[in-house]
Amino acid sequence: MGWGSIYKRRLKVFSAALLIYLDYKAVQQREKWTRQSKQAALWERCHERNANRVLRLIIKLEGLWVKLGQYLSTRADVLPDAYIALLKQLQDSLPPRPLKEVYHTIERELGKSVEELFSEFNESPLATASIAQVHRATLTDGQEVVVKVQHEGIKYVILEDLKNAKSIVDWIAWAEPQYDFKPMIDEWCKEAPKELDFNHEAENTRKVSKNLGCNNDESKGASSNGVDVLIPGVIQSTEKVLILEYMDGIRMNDLEALVSFGVDKQRIVEEITRAYAHQIYIDGFFNGDPHPGNFLVSKKAPHRPILLDFGLTKSLSFAMKQALAKMFLASAEGDHVALLSAFAEMGLKLRLDIPEQAMEVTTVFFRTSTRTNEAVQTMKSLADQRTRNLKVIQEKMKLNEKEVKRFNPVDAFPGDIVIFTRVLNLLRGLSSSMDVRIVYLDIMRPFAEHVLQGNMYKAPSENHQWIHDTPIHSSVEGKLRQLLVDLGNNDKILGVQVCAYKDGKVIIDTSAGVLGKYDPRPVQPDSLFPVFSVTKGITAGMLHWLVDKGKLKFEENVANIWPEFSSNGKDGIKVNHVLNHTSGLHNALADLRGEDAVVMYDWDECLRRLAASSTDTVPGQSQLYHYLSFGWLCGGIIEHASGKKFQEILEEALIHPLNIEGELYIGVPPGIESRLATLTLDRDDIGLITRLSTRTDLPSTFQPENILEMISTLPAMFNMLNTRRAIIPAANGHCSARALARYYAALGDGGVVPPPHSSSKPKLGSHVHIPKFPSTKASKKQQKTGKSKYLKPSLYQKIPDNPGGSGHGSPHRIDIPTGSDSSCSNSDGDENVRKIFSGKEKSLHEAFMGAGEFGGLAQESGDFGLGFRRIRSKDGSLIGFGHSGMGGSTGFCVIKDRFSIAVTLNKMSFGAVTRSILQLVCSELGILLSDELVASFQPAESSGEPILRKPLIN
Repeated sequence: MGWGSIYKRRLKVFSAALLIYLDYKAVQQREKWTRQSKQAALWERCHERNANRVLRLIIKLEGLWVKLGQYLSTRADVLPDAYIALLKQLQDSLPPRPLKEVYHTIERELGKSVEELFSEFNESPLATASIAQVHRATLTDGQEVVVKVQHEGIKYVILEDLKNAKSIVDWIAWAEPQYDFKPMIDEWCKEAPKELDFNHEAENTRKVSKNLGCNNDESKGASSNGVDVLIPGVIQSTEKVLILEYMDGIRMNDLEALVSFGVDKQRIVEEITRAYAHQIYIDGFFNGDPHPGNFLVSKKAPHRPILLDFGLTKSLSFAMKQALAKMFLASAEGDHVALLSAFAEMGLKLRLDIPEQAMEVTTVFFRTSTRTNEAVQTMKSLADQRTRNLKVIQEKMKLNEKEVKRFNPVDAFPGDIVIFTRVLNLLRGLSSSMDVRIVYLDIMRPFAEHVLQGNMYKAPSENHQWIHDTPIHSSVEGKLRQLLVDLGNNDKILGVQVCAYKDGKVIIDTSAGVLGKYDPRPVQPDSLFPVFSVTKGITAGMLHWLVDKGKLKFEENVANIWPEFSSNGKDGIKVNHVLNHTSGLHNALADLRGEDAVVMYDWDECLRRLAASSTDTVPGQSQLYHYLSFGWLCGGIIEHASGKKFQEILEEALIHPLNIEGELYIGVPPGIESRLATLTLDRDDIGLITRLSTRTDLPSTFQPENILEMISTLPAMFNMLNTRRAIIPAANGHCSARALARYYAALGDGGVVPPPHSSSKPKLGSHVHIPKFPSTKASKKQQKTGKSKYLKPSLYQKIPDNPGGSGHGSPHRIDIPTGSDSSCSNSDGDENVRKIFSGKEKSLHEAFMGAGEFGGLAQESGDFGLGFRRIRSKDGSLIGFGHSGMGGSTGFCVIKDRFSIAVTLNKMSFGAVTRSILQLVCSELGILLSDELVASFQPAESSGEPILRKPLIN
């Protein structure tokens, strides 16, 4: 192709593109002055006019533009009828090349004349397409074949067309920024030239046929792997000639023939869809060009799809297969966390946090196909959705209308998914052109699940990497890992972390299993698990920290700190009542579990409702578990007492001083989705709740029957990104076991921060904690003296009451220095020991447990002290404190033994797994815990039936 021809070709392309663009722009303006009754006809004439322009240009230019026309001809779901009717002839009905050219190519490539190679060669082509044309022939041995012959000079035409197409795409992206197809054309430029080597196509054909287990003997029915399709066998190939086995079939666009042969179009398209799902998710190697011209339907019953033309194929890595499967299932389940995690794994990066819009767009990819007569409505629906999404982006980025059109929310678009999305669009177009409706979520789901389950459900006995590769710190950890393996082999564990401290040092730090049912990535030390009511123990620690800093007192009325709280007779509720679960508000906000669940995402509204609520019992009299209200009660007190946001105090009091950045959140921020574990249920174990009788320590809205009903919906609800991001201080903590164990190790040692936890990688505290709130910095003078004008003495020490404590909140609104800036002596007199509390160790422990000098602030026989669940030994004496959560996660410490442990799980159970872990570890260390923590059943009575203990839910 000479330079003159190149420039002429380029001029034709750009002239046509500009003319079509200006025509549509002009009609947009004319529509404003046209009566509504005539607008449809106006647009119909415009579509016909421009469809003819496109067709004439493509036939004249051939080459790559035929490929574009073939693609457009399949999009009956989104393109006007005029384009579909005209462009579908491009699928296999282009003007044929001269027979002399065909013979010349065959003889040059195969080294023999046509007469020597074939006993018969049909001069009329079966089909002529963009790159080659196909003739029917008979070999000298009598075998019927088809001969695919590449057009002369097509290679140079294709390469030049790619350059022109790229220029047009760049221009469109500039003129209409919302239509940016640059990633797609870049991938096409990389993949399209491979179609020009028929040796490559021959190898692809053999590979796909083998992967699908195709059985070309039509009398034998479906293949063993369940995909019932046919693929012609390869006879011979060179770079420009391909000889394939002949199969007698009906073209997909020959609707009359399909009807006359009695072909079930729905079944055929479903089987084609299944074949592509198999190629993508199971094989990781798929045909990237499923337009109608590349399919036939066998004439003999049972009619089966025949797959043709494997020139354009795409190979996927195992990691990409998993990411695509995860994206599909996340879309099917509406799981925003899994979706964003899949994006991260495949390398798709967004410039802003728009999970709802990301889910909408992904769902569009996998939406049920529409029939041809629904194309207009589909286009309108997609346009409306695009407008809504642009509005969201505009508000988030504070852009004007012109700026938002030029803003691309995608920062990086992986090339691997370009061909993937093209295939989905072509399949959808195929179903629309065949006028059938395909539910992709149903058909493709088993294949997507298969790629994840193949790795995910391998028991530890089959997966030597089931336990994350970290050092074994002690003999008890070695025994624990064997226990976890046994539990995993019995399908009791999906993913788990266990971390324990003894005498200030890490003795266990083990991670095992996978992040979720549809997330086969291994659990690592920094993975974040939802821990439900374990969060209450963290929230209580924050409130104790404020007491330690002189910000409030246990005996203080909540209404003094939080004035709005005094309504409806609640002015008698004290801080210690809230911590001890005796405020009488145990049923407050219980309605949020049902229809009003979305209110839980609104922090201010929850505080407002709680302030307006009424008590069910007299404050201070009955200890009834505040399963939901506890967190917002404490949260409201924390914010009103400190004058700071809840999250700021969490960072200031615990995250930074303990050096657990990025591994403990109450309300997760954007950017950490790839580390989140996903919840599922152990239904056999959870079902044991039905054997429990009514519990007097639980409120009426949280009895066993309520728990059973609630727990069946919890995984779906708490896997949702909106729920994970909400601040729910009673139930929505996300943490690693090593961060939680470190927290309790510090509390157990009177607030002394343990030495750095560096035994596992990545190192604890190495993540950036997001969001980062600015911390109060002490002045240089204060840093020198080690004193702060803001720091009050600890209220755990016997000091005079704060004279301003009886006011209405203003005396509490003073700055608090971060715990990490303070150093003091420990109980043994060692200087410069980092502590998160300044009070005496004995007083701290008694306050946590509601014992000793603080015994009058908590019910003596109750399960709870001041915010923490009391841990007892076998003889019933108090030995520690902590908190468990729904599903089995737990964290606590045993004071005298200087022992703390944390267990995080994503397979929610009655608590049997956790109790097995605690029983092993504590028995090995000689720590005598009460049977309530280490045994699921108490000994059988005379009936012989073992009695089920309380579930580990608090």
